[in-house]
Amino acid sequence: MSEGLRERAKARRREAILRAAYELFADHGYEATTIADIAAAAEVSPRTVTLYFPSKLELATSHLDAVADRLATALRERPAGRTTLDALELWLRGEVALHSDLDDLHDRMLDLNPQLRAVTNVRLTEVIQEGTRVFAEERGVAPDDFGPRMAAAAAPGGGAWVGAPAGGADLDWALTFLRAGVATRDTE
Repeated sequence: MSEGLRERAKARRREAILRAAYELFADHGYEATTIADIAAAAEVSPRTVTLYFPSKLELATSHLDAVADRLATALRERPAGRTTLDALELWLRGEVALHSDLDDLHDRMLDLNPQLRAVTNVRLTEVIQEGTRVFAEERGVAPDDFGPRMAAAAAPGGGAWVGAPAGGADLDWALTFLRAGVATRDTE
């Protein structure tokens, strides 16, 4: 029982650090915010911050990294018979269900810090490349084939609706669009 309590306390502390950092990055800028500022806002020591996040950049990118890791796991560990698109849809719907104000705060932080947006775009490119590889493998084609590249590049558009207030209807539309595009390519 104490192990469960300890893990929950660590998770709360981690989220408090993330929340404090994202608020400070959004309000004062990434460059102007120090680890000491984050620690004070999260009510922990600077050492605690660096135990959870060894660098300020890791702190800023950890939210996207967690999302990307969940996507990679969903694609890699999909059950037999489930397509990449099926796994993507299930993952996206799960992300909609997980959406919280921390996601909104993360987006606000990125909007106000172009250097972090640039780092995020690089990470997103890596995610798209991995999606291209998985999709191509499933289709038995080369990763540089047009179809997998288009499908993987279009997929993040569906992810853009994850945080939208209407979420579900927009997500349904985006997935229908993506599936139709893939079906069109498959019939050529």
